[in-house]
Amino acid sequence: MQHKQSDQDKIKYDPETAMPDITEMDQRILAEIVCVQITPDEMYKIITPLNEHPNQKTVLAVHWHPEYIPMELIKKRIDNTFPNKEQELIIPTQHNELLTYDDKYYGAEIDCYSRGFQRKVQLLLHCRLEDPDRAGVLRSMLNHTYEYRSRQLFDLLDTFMDPKWEDYLQLAAEGTGVGEDVVQFARVQTYKLYRLLMEHENTISRDFLKNKLLRDFVDGQRYLYPDQFINRVQVFIKSVKKIVKTNFSLEYFYRTSEVIEEARSLGCGIVVPHPEQFWPILLCDYDIDGYEVWNPQSREYTEFLVNVIIRQNKSRNRSRRPLLVFMGDDAHLGEKLKDPTKIEAAKYYREIGVQPAWDDLNIRKSLIIGGFDRRKVMNEYKARLEV
Repeated sequence: MQHKQSDQDKIKYDPETAMPDITEMDQRILAEIVCVQITPDEMYKIITPLNEHPNQKTVLAVHWHPEYIPMELIKKRIDNTFPNKEQELIIPTQHNELLTYDDKYYGAEIDCYSRGFQRKVQLLLHCRLEDPDRAGVLRSMLNHTYEYRSRQLFDLLDTFMDPKWEDYLQLAAEGTGVGEDVVQFARVQTYKLYRLLMEHENTISRDFLKNKLLRDFVDGQRYLYPDQFINRVQVFIKSVKKIVKTNFSLEYFYRTSEVIEEARSLGCGIVVPHPEQFWPILLCDYDIDGYEVWNPQSREYTEFLVNVIIRQNKSRNRSRRPLLVFMGDDAHLGEKLKDPTKIEAAKYYREIGVQPAWDDLNIRKSLIIGGFDRRKVMNEYKARLEV
């Protein structure tokens, strides 16, 4: 099928000429993707928020991801975002890694497996650790779970390279309507990325060994090949990735009950993030502190979720602490340094502590009925973490 090129695309290479040989450009593309060095210009981007919120006095941020950005720069960004803040509870929740923002409270977002409804779910863990060495077992669980992201990456690469997964590729190709030229190009780029990873396995941070590495590597090929063609390749890769994730064994994860038991032994607070993505968890009656009812990617049912929590609190045994309502900004700091032409807008515009649903007039009525506001939730949760 002849690919129609724009005037700009005509100066680029024909995708059908792509060869599996690794070039200097391929080396450069990967080096840029996995680079953790921060330039002065990038430093300025990090410490300068998109908007200031001078009227917000309380900052409650217990679901956000520093990624590879130094915490001292993140602190400056938060200070610049909320120049008049008076109270704060700010805890990072890196995926499957225990980190601290203030050397007092530690946090992580851990992936786990709920056998009752056969789904991977996530938990936000927050704790005050006077002696971080006490968390040895939890760290071991997090380290084990951390590996699943790199495992999924290599499963994805294998799907393109190993003929036994040809049915998956054909299923994705038929579902996205792409031709053999797209499939072959994706195979070539996957093979090159795999060889580069083997060549640099001792120098690449494990933080970058995720599914999106293939997407980013192919995106780097826009310098060489037509944009429209790369867009089609990305749609195809996304479809294959979805198939791989669907078939990934959930037995790889610790059970949700096991994670909760270990977290509680350390005095951790536990929050379920974006529950609308896995409704059954609302019915499991896990030993948790609350639910996230708003998130930039989960905000359609916020008012409904608030009312669900209110009803659950009314029916709870008085010996059990009431469930709390949380909002998660789910900010990813690494997004702030991406090329403006490559940003994922849904993540780029998120800011630590910026959760407009607290002040949404349509939601506030339910929050008031439940006795929830940003300051009350922060103070109650702090008290629980201090016990």
